[in-house]
Amino acid sequence: MQIVDTALTGVKILEPKVFGDERGFFLESWNRAAFEAAGLPGAFVQDNHSRSARGVLRGLHYQIRQPQGKLVRVTSGAVFDVAVDLRGDSPEFGRWAGAVLSAENRRQLWVPPGFAHGFLVLSDTADFQYKCTEYYAPAHERSLAWNDPSVGIEWPLAESGVPRLSAKDRAAASLAECEIYAPAGTGADALPRAA
Repeated sequence: MQIVDTALTGVKILEPKVFGDERGFFLESWNRAAFEAAGLPGAFVQDNHSRSARGVLRGLHYQIRQPQGKLVRVTSGAVFDVAVDLRGDSPEFGRWAGAVLSAENRRQLWVPPGFAHGFLVLSDTADFQYKCTEYYAPAHERSLAWNDPSVGIEWPLAESGVPRLSAKDRAAASLAECEIYAPAGTGADALPRAA
């Protein structure tokens, strides 16, 4: 497995070794010992799989309590995948990193706890699979606005420039308004940003 750094500390692109011939291919998508040796978590508690159509944007989601680390990959189609740093004590707070993940390039992205995450579907459909370090906790789920100008994500949108969003994602908070992760050692889980 090759590990590639992104613009954000802790967010990694993983390129698994692929063994292929005329019959097809084989790859190891996760190996606990290899991940731990690379300094990545080896314990996941939940696997998820979504299918979305072209132009669908899911995110930017995070859990303010029970923050989830996510190991994400695409098994059919292609997406533009994004992480945004929401750690209150991070020098990279509010910055983003993105990568194209596809069934063809077989890349994965490691998104540590403390980051909002989302993706835009670039193909006709995309199957998106991810492993989580914490269980889904709807009471603690939050959404950061996908188009917040202070974050400035450069989404590769089609001519219309408008993605297909859920009602929840259309109502997401701006960076200035959203809850963020409290600095370590404060005893708090989150810091409200709204006045």
